Amino acid sequence: MGRRRLGAMRRLPGLESEGLMERVDLTALFLHFAALWFVAVGGPSAILPDIHRYVVDAHQLLSNREFAEIYTLAQAAPGPNVMYTTLIGWHLAGWSGALATTIPLLVPAMTLTLVVGHVIERYPEAPILRAIRRGLTPITIGLMFSGATVLMRAVSHDWRGYLTTILTAAVVLRLTCNPLWLLAAGGLLGIAGVF
Repeated sequence: MGRRRLGAMRRLPGLESEGLMERVDLTALFLHFAALWFVAVGGPSAILPDIHRYVVDAHQLLSNREFAEIYTLAQAAPGPNVMYTTLIGWHLAGWSGALATTIPLLVPAMTLTLVVGHVIERYPEAPILRAIRRGLTPITIGLMFSGATVLMRAVSHDWRGYLTTILTAAVVLRLTCNPLWLLAAGGLLGIAGVF
């Protein structure tokens, strides 16, 4: 890479500079994410706890706060709710990191969709498929709940955060209001210095 281009990359935070690339093993990140996406029954929120464990707890690539901020940004932005994985990769190692965390998402999802779709189309009433669907439902709900718990622990460090989380869940479960009102309320509470 030319000196001029490398110099320009060093001036842009978050892009592929030598310091960032030295601390992230992109091959290990790619393989870990690929393994997770093959078992991501329930979508991206089902594997959130293990992604958090890998990048925050095991390898200290992100802090709890950084992880929560990346996740929140991805959820607030338009587009698929899986963008948090791409943003994690981009934050860690620029475009190479984004590819290392996004390609593992696409390949297993596409492969499993094609294979499972073909099997279901060919044998729609197979007892084994009905049994698998019935068995996966509670597991999926449990994985999604554990993802929510990981996020709550990452951002709520005192009683106010826990109380706000619990009240938000109660409002969503009991009332039929637009979640944007809850997001706006949370933003206003943050601006007011409650958190």
